[in-house]
Amino acid sequence: MRQLIAILNVVAWSGFWAFGYLALTAGVESAGQMVVAAVLAALGGGTGMLAYFWLVRHAEETGYARPANRVAKREDDDAEPV
Repeated sequence: MRQLIAILNVVAWSGFWAFGYLALTAGVESAGQMVVAAVLAALGGGTGMLAYFWLVRHAEETGYARPANRVAKREDDDAEPV
């Protein structure tokens, strides 16, 4: 499963960059192509981010990567949440 998510991550980011380039370089007269390329780039970027975050979380859970530094909340902390 981890390899499948990693492959999805690479393919999604490749789609983001390829379709993002096509959207940015599309001519003014081809607005339809620009919109389709921008939507596909957004989908690729979103999928790439989700896959990347899943891989990071999995790496922290399995011990492959160090967990991120997070502040532990204390019981005697009397700060009010906003």
